[in-house]
Amino acid sequence: MRGVGQAEARRTPAGLLRSLAPPVWRSLPWRPLTVAGGLGLLAAGTLRLPDHAPDVAAGLRALRLIALIGALGLAFLLDDPARNATAATPVGRPRRTLLRLVLVGPLTVAWWAAVLLLVPAAARPALGPATVEAAATAGAALALAVTAVRFTDSAAVGRGAAIRLGLLAAVTLMVPGRWGLTGTPQDPYWAATQMRWAVVLGVTAALGALWTPEPLKGSRYGRRSR
Repeated sequence: MRGVGQAEARRTPAGLLRSLAPPVWRSLPWRPLTVAGGLGLLAAGTLRLPDHAPDVAAGLRALRLIALIGALGLAFLLDDPARNATAATPVGRPRRTLLRLVLVGPLTVAWWAAVLLLVPAAARPALGPATVEAAATAGAALALAVTAVRFTDSAAVGRGAAIRLGLLAAVTLMVPGRWGLTGTPQDPYWAATQMRWAVVLGVTAALGALWTPEPLKGSRYGRRSR
């Protein structure tokens, strides 16, 4: 009997997540996600309008802009009008956040695949580096949103996260390509640029994992949020 009770306890979070999936799906911030996705696809489609397709360097710059547009939409992913109510559920914040990522993740992957297909073959850069850059940009948006959820009581953190992401993107453009993230395949420091993007992806993923759990009750952040 004790083993059965333990097994049931282990199954409870999964059952709760399944029951939460429909309301979470309905509460997702579909407007910013749809607007960002539509603008990204439109921007990718415009690359087919000129008589001569742009070169790979221009295609990479366009993909970076499109990835930023998509990330601005993802910055709103954790907006939750019922945040104060869901905080009292047995399903903790990490599982609730993971549920949102699981619901939106396949759509995001399909969107990025459509973007890559819309870019003319002559202007399409290597898919691996371009996808790592897009993932790092999305990771930065999510890390900013997760941090805002962690340290504030606001139910709508997307606007602030999107603004911060835009500011970070502007700062990135000011850094010379030799030391920054704006290098292209024609540059001699292209390999270093890819390495920096990989570091950004790793750091944002680590920050997201670090700040997603609720603060400990004894910490000063936990006292502040109560």
